[in-house]
Amino acid sequence: MPRLYLFTPLLADPAAFVPALERALPAADIAAVLLRLNDADERTLINRIKSVAAVVQRRDIALLVEGQPELVARAGADGAHLTGIEALRAALPALKPDRIAGAGGLRSRHDAMLAGETEADYVMFGEPEWRGGGGRGGEHRGGKNLPFAAIEERVAWWAELFQSPCIGYAASADQIRPLAAAGADFVALGEWIWSEQGGAGRILAAAATSLAAG
Repeated sequence: MPRLYLFTPLLADPAAFVPALERALPAADIAAVLLRLNDADERTLINRIKSVAAVVQRRDIALLVEGQPELVARAGADGAHLTGIEALRAALPALKPDRIAGAGGLRSRHDAMLAGETEADYVMFGEPEWRGGGGRGGEHRGGKNLPFAAIEERVAWWAELFQSPCIGYAASADQIRPLAAAGADFVALGEWIWSEQGGAGRILAAAATSLAAG
């Protein structure tokens, strides 16, 4: 059964967000949390990553950082999510062999195959694109996103032909079950879950049910 992968909102300071994260994490089987941080100086970023790692990792959930592969080991995170093939390649010396190097921003099947050949630990399909590289401090580029049918198709293609894990991004609750049925190893839930009425825990519990049904 697929597991969940959570995006945080883009955070200036995680301190105010951590209580909501702590309440949500027990609600479902979560494999990883992707921490998205606004720009700050290096020491501040490391301290902020450590503060979230303490909450996430004690539940045996991996903490990944959006970009910033050079900070991952120093902050005690488990890996980084990189946007695009060049960013993935550049990050490998800082991450391998001990940390996770995930690949997103894959615009084509060819890009996805290159990511697999470049030893990405997973490929992600369908996450929103952002100006400014990987979402850090950027704006949503809604017009460039793949339609959901294309995401389903790409997940199914990857699952049939390749061994390395793939993640399908669900932009709403009704996309969770189709991604599981298409063969996603993980389903990513974006920052939309944190503003849903009733709280993220309710969304995650419902997501777990959808994954089981998928």
